[in-house]
Amino acid sequence: MSSVFVFPGQGAQSVGMGKDLYENNAAARAVFDEVDAALGEKLSDIIFNGPMEDLTLTANVQPAIMATSIAMLRASGVSLPEYVAGHSLGEYTALCAAGALSVGDTAKLLRARGNAMQSAVPVGHGLTAVVLGMEIDTLRKICDAAGCDVANDNSLGQVVISGAKDAVESAMAMAKEQGAKRAMPLALSVPVHCRIQQPAADAMMAALETVEFNAPSVPLISNKTCTPLIDIDEIKSALVYQMTHGVRWRESVLNMAELGITDMIEVGSGSVLTGLCSRITDKITAKKLEI
Repeated sequence: MSSVFVFPGQGAQSVGMGKDLYENNAAARAVFDEVDAALGEKLSDIIFNGPMEDLTLTANVQPAIMATSIAMLRASGVSLPEYVAGHSLGEYTALCAAGALSVGDTAKLLRARGNAMQSAVPVGHGLTAVVLGMEIDTLRKICDAAGCDVANDNSLGQVVISGAKDAVESAMAMAKEQGAKRAMPLALSVPVHCRIQQPAADAMMAALETVEFNAPSVPLISNKTCTPLIDIDEIKSALVYQMTHGVRWRESVLNMAELGITDMIEVGSGSVLTGLCSRITDKITAKKLEI
């Protein structure tokens, strides 16, 4: 029996997240202050007060979600369990939690990641969509034919696809024709985890060499391999790889069960990963971190 802390990605944000912790907990306040100092601006003001359209900009929301998760973890005072994992940008948060990266460096990396993703694809040229009620293998074939990619294999029957706008629209139409229950665009400012993000992958390969990177204190269950990683070079490679390849979350959770993990604790805003776990396996009990 073992446990894993999991950290969410984009979509978990809400205006005001972490504000109570900032006002009432010194450890949490220090996290937000370190992020503000690292970025040279008051990102915390956008997190706490909005507006939502500024918070959801990918260059803001990525460090914002990380800051909120780490603030919650530090405020709780709990020790790390046997493993950590993160969904998409949540991998950076997980590595920060495990001591591989400082809070400030993680904020800088996620700001760089957001800027690189936005720069890689002109506004309006990319699209991300969710497809419900279709087998993953069928959808992969559709994406191959359309020229886009499976971005997130979240749970059985819930898959996100992403890429060039025309390609994703074509894949959505084909998915509906072949029996998908629903296929609808998502309100993301950039396409994610797809081949047209190669310029962003190149940028992150360089950015990861600009910070001090330590071996995590506990293994990271990787979006790339679905297995625990501890080697620094392997982790860096996986972080670059995930820019252009899908998040294998469903497989990762199934492998957590195979590793003997019985408890999943979600650390951060929202409860997306807790909900996904219950749809993936009944061998793991998922819940939010209590503070």
